[in-house]
Amino acid sequence: MYTLFSSHLEEHVTFVFLCLTYFLVSARAPGLEKSLTTSLCRSRHEAIIISGTEMAKHIQKEIQRGVESWISLGNRRPHLSIILVGDNPASHTYVRNKIRAASAVGICSELILKSKDVSQEELLDITDQLNMDPRVSGILVQLPLPGHVDERTVCNGIAPEKDVDGYHIINIGRLCLDQHSLIPATASAVWEIIKRTGIETFGKNVVVAGRSKNVGMPIAMLLHTDGEHERPGGDATVTITHRYTPKEQLKIHTQLADIIIVAAGIPKLITSDMVKEGAAVIDVGINYVHDPVTGKTKLVGDVDFEDEETEPQDRYVSRCLTPNPILLPISLSDIYLHSGFQYSLGVLDVYEGMNRVM
Repeated sequence: MYTLFSSHLEEHVTFVFLCLTYFLVSARAPGLEKSLTTSLCRSRHEAIIISGTEMAKHIQKEIQRGVESWISLGNRRPHLSIILVGDNPASHTYVRNKIRAASAVGICSELILKSKDVSQEELLDITDQLNMDPRVSGILVQLPLPGHVDERTVCNGIAPEKDVDGYHIINIGRLCLDQHSLIPATASAVWEIIKRTGIETFGKNVVVAGRSKNVGMPIAMLLHTDGEHERPGGDATVTITHRYTPKEQLKIHTQLADIIIVAAGIPKLITSDMVKEGAAVIDVGINYVHDPVTGKTKLVGDVDFEDEETEPQDRYVSRCLTPNPILLPISLSDIYLHSGFQYSLGVLDVYEGMNRVM
């Protein structure tokens, strides 16, 4: 049996953003796993699908209740400011989904739209103003930015306590030190799904395929760190692979893994013959490929278990998990958290009086 998560673009955006929001509302839902599972049988294959979309809806309701409770105590409604540069269609789609998701849970949002020739200095001036604005709970700069703008400098221009994406160098540093921080949304979504669905990580072997600083690295940090530390980790033994890991070596690693998390951006990177029975596979890859049947472009993940020629044919797929729609709720939970709900991250003391970190 193996567990599989797959990707879909709109669900991916919604899932990440809802998952960032979840950090405000940390209550687990009894019986959630049972409510999200569906059994599918095909010849000798059997799969239990856990829908990330359904999980995202559940988290969204939790956040909505938390926001209204927060406001009923006399607090200001959480507010998200999004900076969007240029006319990239995918970026505009992502931002529309984020604004829609924020509205659905009662979080105010504003869009600051700039042309593709905007200067880096102007973007930093905008982030400085938003950092100082007490109305603003969270700031998000939609990536990618034009080539003449250094993304790292702009991300570090956002106050760490308002850094919804978790990309500021202080948030990344605190993550690596097992301290409370704002965590990149995809990693948060994967971690949340693992906890909510009861996948055991303690002492398990994990392969993370992909080493990006926004996805692969934070996922690996969350899974391998000590469960007794300030920000508890998964106590797993983690192996990170990447684009230069030879396929035969990758297969050796994955066949030993209890959990495989795939975020490499390579279609059909992982096939069923590379996964041992009983393993959990979480696919957060997003790839556009040509569909020879329809002639259109379609969206696929990094995992391909559809090849019927792949041996063995009698494997049992335990759970098919789709993390992507949780991402939007997770992001929203960070915005809610920025408003002061539940606990302080202690980042203000670090950031106070500090110049922009390059």
